[in-house]
This record gives sequence, structure tokens and C-alpha cells, in this order.
Amino acid sequence: MELIQENPDLSAYLAADEVIDHHHPRVRETAARLARDAQDSYAYARLAYEFVRDTVPHSQDFGDLRVTWRASDVLAERTGICHAKAHALAALLRAEDIPTALCYQRLLHDDGSGHVLHGLVAVRFHGAWHRQDPRGNKPGVDARFSLDGEHLAFTPDPEQGEADHPVLYAAPLPAVLDALKAATDRPHLWRTLPAELPDGR
Repeated sequence: MELIQENPDLSAYLAADEVIDHHHPRVRETAARLARDAQDSYAYARLAYEFVRDTVPHSQDFGDLRVTWRASDVLAERTGICHAKAHALAALLRAEDIPTALCYQRLLHDDGSGHVLHGLVAVRFHGAWHRQDPRGNKPGVDARFSLDGEHLAFTPDPEQGEADHPVLYAAPLPAVLDALKAATDRPHLWRTLPAELPDGR
């Protein structure tokens, strides 16, 4: 699948905003700590990915009812769903000047009750984008950081109505962000997250 930049200006994928708030002291401190153990930007990106994947539990996997969406809050509360964890990883990567995009898949809910948008990121190295999924591993999920072929958490099954969305966004999809902000707890969020990709798939 060819990945498509929504914004042709690469600097848009380094920007800070209210969600990917990499100007926040907590994000800067975390990035600086990780960078001390990295020899280069690739090593840093892998360390940041593994930090978010492994030390920020996915709230559904661990029964956490809290909802986070701002990157600095995800790092402070150490919880979040896939979208929140993608925001946190994007902030850590952009803090070290690594262009990072948000991207999405349409997947079946775990209980098969319908579809939901799943959030992940793409990083730019060597003139190309590479998708990475920091949602957190569990039985049946073995996602890894890779620039040599994708090792994502999920592979969409078109026969189940699942799909990859090729567009790379500089900011979260408004429908996803609205659901995160309005949710009173994670079960509420699960009922209100959008199910469709921006092109209606």
C-alpha cells in the first residue's frame, strides 16, 4: 500500500498542537531521557516506540476506565487506547525532529459488535514513510518497530469489512478527537469512537 501525505509540507509532521504537545516539559524530559541512550535518530525512534508500547498500558487490556488523549497526559497517567498512545509516540518523535504522521485502520471491535477506527503512526526515514503500531502487545499481538517491512498489531481482513487507510495525517482526525474529549470513561468511548475511515470505507 502506498502511503499518502495529507499535507505536502513535511514540516507539518513536526508541528506541536494541543494534542501532540511536544513543547510540554513532560514530553521534553521523557524525550531527553530516551535520547541519552540512543546513538542516532533511528535508535531513538525505536526506543521511543518501545517505551510507549511497553510502559503505557493499553487501557482496555488492563481494565483502566480513564480516557487520555493529550500526549503529555498519556505520559503522566500511563494509560490510553491506541489513539492516545499514537499521540504520545508522535510527540516523543517530533520532539527529536523525526517527522511523524497519524494513520488509521478500520477494524472489527474485539467483541465483533461492529467496526472501529484503530490509530497508529508512521515515521519518515530515508525518504520514505514506515508505519508503526505502539498499541501494546498481548496474546496474538506482536508489533515491533521496523523500517524493513511492517510488523503491526493487526492486518485488516477485507472480508470482514476491515481496511487500511493510506492517508498520513499531521493532526488527529476530528471525529476521533471529539470522541476522546467527550468520553466520560473508556466504555463510553468504546461506544462513540467512529467506525468509518474518512473516505467512507
